[in-house]
Amino acid sequence: MKLSLFNISNFRVDGGAMFGVIPKALWSRQVQSDELNTIELSLTSLVIETEERVILVDAGWGDKQDEKFFRHTYLHGGSGLAGGLAECGYRPEDITDVIITHLHADHCGGCFVNAKGGGTVPLFPNAAWHISRAQWEWANESNLREEDAFLPENIRPFGESGRLHLVEEPCELFPGVSVRICYGHTPGMLIPVINCNGKTMVYTGDLIPTVAHIPLLWNMAYDLLPLVTIAEKQEILHEALQNDWLLVFQHDPAYECCTLSETPKGIRAGLKGRLADFT
Repeated sequence: MKLSLFNISNFRVDGGAMFGVIPKALWSRQVQSDELNTIELSLTSLVIETEERVILVDAGWGDKQDEKFFRHTYLHGGSGLAGGLAECGYRPEDITDVIITHLHADHCGGCFVNAKGGGTVPLFPNAAWHISRAQWEWANESNLREEDAFLPENIRPFGESGRLHLVEEPCELFPGVSVRICYGHTPGMLIPVINCNGKTMVYTGDLIPTVAHIPLLWNMAYDLLPLVTIAEKQEILHEALQNDWLLVFQHDPAYECCTLSETPKGIRAGLKGRLADFT
């Protein structure tokens, strides 16, 4: 198995929204904000290459929306989706499977692109799409809280593709690649757990978006069920600590991953760095 990480793009988001009830006096010690109170995040995707499959986890914002939609995201840096894949040695047609952690726009928007004659076409023409049934049904119902993140132009093409696989329960999707299902951030979010060359890694997605979100109470205001998020984090953090798992972050612009250690204040980050430093 071969693992590759690449950053599609950096973007900015309100720091208070990213840390919920945690006061700025505390989170600002860990993350720097600007005069608009925004902090920088990354859109880091993971490629898992096995003997038979090339699996992409999440696909960023995409570019189907207009400038008005992106005016508060401040996209900058990164290599783009196709560009980042190319830097890792892959073409879009090499991708056999895409695991979508959840259907918020910054995680699934890049899977389909605008076609010249109208409509959309898949960026990955040979890929099957893997989404939890709970998230699929929830996103298609939509709701006032998440309607700005569940965009029909992102979601509808999956159902029309004929290659949508709905994950019913936690399982091993491919040899060495399992998924867990979480409900605190949004119902049915998939968390990939990868066993690679004797090392286990958890791609934490929006459950633990950055290293600063490891403390149990440091969670996003975007989470629909904060107490459920806390319980889900606690379970994964304890299991990761006990078994020496590596956490791989999707939205941390400074650190790709970290180990964990037990401290008097609870579980915290241990060694931090790039994935290549640990594998």
